[in-house]
Amino acid sequence: MSAGRTRWLLDATGARESGEPRSRGRRSWLLVLGMVLAACDSHTPQPAPAPTATSATVRVVFQGSTSRRSDLPRSAEACVNGVGATHTHPSWRSFAGIPLQAVPPDRYEITFDDVPVDTRVSFRINDQNSCDLNPTGAVTSNVSVNNVNLTQNTTTPGQGDEPGFAFSVAANGRVTQ
Repeated sequence: MSAGRTRWLLDATGARESGEPRSRGRRSWLLVLGMVLAACDSHTPQPAPAPTATSATVRVVFQGSTSRRSDLPRSAEACVNGVGATHTHPSWRSFAGIPLQAVPPDRYEITFDDVPVDTRVSFRINDQNSCDLNPTGAVTSNVSVNNVNLTQNTTTPGQGDEPGFAFSVAANGRVTQ
């Protein structure tokens, strides 16, 4: 390597040979650094698009007594024993039975954070106190999702087709039926 080139490399890194002015090395170094930065800045990165929500949170509420009714007919006894604790069967969880939380004296509820957005989903609620109205204890009224009262509008698999509720939820939690 030639002495001139060696001197330039040494000067560009800030080193200095005796008798050489330091400013020429700094200017060269700053010039190279400026060209590199200008080349890097020529493409401004674009922000990534915001992810879209694929699931939403819903609160299902059933307005019903949390104590067993004393006036249920004897003919409802098999249904009462079969229903057990008040529970729901949501379609987005393959209609598996999931217990509802009792909020005495007259409400059951559960919150789901995995409901698919913009998709029609369904569920049913089974309650012992509904056994005189439906032979499987399927509830047909007094149900809301995110404070929207639902009407029984579909059937769900169970012991044959059982009454249920269908709805859709947006990413912001807005429920439509």
